[in-house]
Amino acid sequence: MDPEQVDEFVMGYLKKKGFNSAAKQLQEALHHNNGGTFNSTDYHNDPELTKLIRSFSQSENDPTRYRDGYSKLRSWAYNSLDLYKHELLRVMYPVFIHCYMDLVGKGHTREARAFFNSFRKDHEMIHLRDLQKLEGVLVPSHLEEMEFARSLRQSKVNIKICQYSYDLLLQYLHRTESTLMLGIINEHINFQVYSGQPNSSSDDIDAVTIVGSFQETADHINQKEIQWGLLEDSLEDRLEKTGSLLSDSEKGQGESKDGDVDDSKKRSNEIGKQGSSLKKLKKDKAGNATAKVARQETSIVSPAPRVKPELALPVMSTDVEESILEDLRNRVQLSSVAMPSVSFYTFVNTHNGLNCASISHDGSLVAGGFSDSSIKVWNMAKIGQAGSGALQGESDTNDQNVGPNGRRNYTLLLGHSGPVYSATFSPPGDFVLSSSADTTIRLWSTQLNANLVCYKGHNYPVWDVQFSPFGHYFASCSHDRTARIWSMDRVQPLRIMAGHLSDVDVSVSLTIVRCVQWHPNCNYIATGSSDKTVRLWDVQTGECVRIFIGHRSMVLSLAMSPDGRYMASGDEDGTIMMWDLSTARCITPLMGHNSCVWSLSYSGEGSLLASGSADCTVKLWDVTSSTKLTKAEEKNGNTNRLRSLRTFPTKSTPVHALRFSRRNLLFAAGALSKPAS
Repeated sequence: MDPEQVDEFVMGYLKKKGFNSAAKQLQEALHHNNGGTFNSTDYHNDPELTKLIRSFSQSENDPTRYRDGYSKLRSWAYNSLDLYKHELLRVMYPVFIHCYMDLVGKGHTREARAFFNSFRKDHEMIHLRDLQKLEGVLVPSHLEEMEFARSLRQSKVNIKICQYSYDLLLQYLHRTESTLMLGIINEHINFQVYSGQPNSSSDDIDAVTIVGSFQETADHINQKEIQWGLLEDSLEDRLEKTGSLLSDSEKGQGESKDGDVDDSKKRSNEIGKQGSSLKKLKKDKAGNATAKVARQETSIVSPAPRVKPELALPVMSTDVEESILEDLRNRVQLSSVAMPSVSFYTFVNTHNGLNCASISHDGSLVAGGFSDSSIKVWNMAKIGQAGSGALQGESDTNDQNVGPNGRRNYTLLLGHSGPVYSATFSPPGDFVLSSSADTTIRLWSTQLNANLVCYKGHNYPVWDVQFSPFGHYFASCSHDRTARIWSMDRVQPLRIMAGHLSDVDVSVSLTIVRCVQWHPNCNYIATGSSDKTVRLWDVQTGECVRIFIGHRSMVLSLAMSPDGRYMASGDEDGTIMMWDLSTARCITPLMGHNSCVWSLSYSGEGSLLASGSADCTVKLWDVTSSTKLTKAEEKNGNTNRLRSLRTFPTKSTPVHALRFSRRNLLFAAGALSKPAS
């Protein structure tokens, strides 16, 4: 290769890669030398550099070099020592997707498809949904037209790797002269190198993160100020001011003094008594020492600040207020040494038709939404009278469905014209909201057993709907990529949260908002999406005020801590992450489930987190220890301290719903996946 060819190729390469300033300087230098080349000290006399340039010029349009380079890098990584292998394999996925997109961008469609199909199995376990999106990129124009592909091209991947693994990778690339792989890694990967031994492959949730315009936008949004505290003059605030919390012995006495309450309150107290008696039996050996430890753990947490409501909250009736205050006074204090009692409601004979379940705040009512568009509500007091503890599903002719008076043991609510995906009780339990594939939300009365209102506004199936903590207002999220705020007395939404359609989203065309949850002070709602992010929205302005990035699969469930400071989110892979709302930082990931996390719930005082999963287990996690990090631990980034306290396995029942009652009895529900014997 003569000097003029080298100059021409270098000029073309600089322009192609966007180094316009360097290309301009090179052109000026060549022009200054009267169109000639540099003197004997220039790059023409460097044999290694000349060899490198020759390799670029000869293979620029050769599609096989992508397959060969990636295959050799893959073999080297898989054959590395086990101590470093998991860190080196982190590099393979970003290299894989950019090799594929480079081939597509250069018009080598057939070679790109062959490359994709040959190596996709390596990444399907973790990145299946991303690969399904990437599979649709077939021609160069798709790289610009499809938001997902464009965001990948414009973003970089941050990979945490120890110094020795980093040195091994560089030595391999230079020794084998893998210039193509080196160029892709240099252009699309940022290495965060740390000293010491490699971290475990599963402990570090931030080992691989995507940065770019999306991350910059999220960082900008997360600078906004939010008021995460509890409302002024709330019922909890009144109890704290009056000091009317009862001791453990007084709670037991208080639970037996409910002669003047209504029927629904009596049913609640029956369940509360049962839970309290079980707790007393469990605590006989621990005695006062356990109660003392529980009080010490809960007293360490600093009180939440008080904020003013942004919504006009409904006036609570005296009876409801007294009922809630009574429950709060008799709340059992839970901790890592004081476990809750668990009441599990099992649906049988559902024939895979149960899509969702919901439990009222006192556990007296259980609702199920089914694929045949029906909603069924069970009254636990009547179930107990009938002598059957099972919740029957679709078969109305089953003898166990019929009570002593010849009537069904449940209330059948009909009105939807598509599968029911979500149901939720109002705080007093007098209303039920349901959402469906028919794009509507319906309000039902549990006293009249009738449909009161049909809310229309979404254009696609509505995946989730949730009452606010004070009732009257509710939030919904849909396949149309929006979340909406409603009030019971209006058929049109009050707010529409449409941020998932903006450039903040990394995969607009395929984004689905799957779950929604209210903040305890009703000033914010959170939404979880298929784009692997959670967003926090201001209900007054409709603006997104937080973006939480860290999940590696679709977010399916959300829960807010009682003090409003923390949020937990569960995803499709079984990972749970706990977030600090004020900083948008992940406090700790929870690894334990091996399938979808469908439901999350904090205990009344916020010391425990319960999770229900498709792996047929309920897990309890110690929240208090995870939020008390020392300065040294925060500096070292050691935040994985949330430990699993207890696992409750079911026989064969995926857990659809969880709820802590106000008295801290844990309720759970799910459908038996095998026929009852």
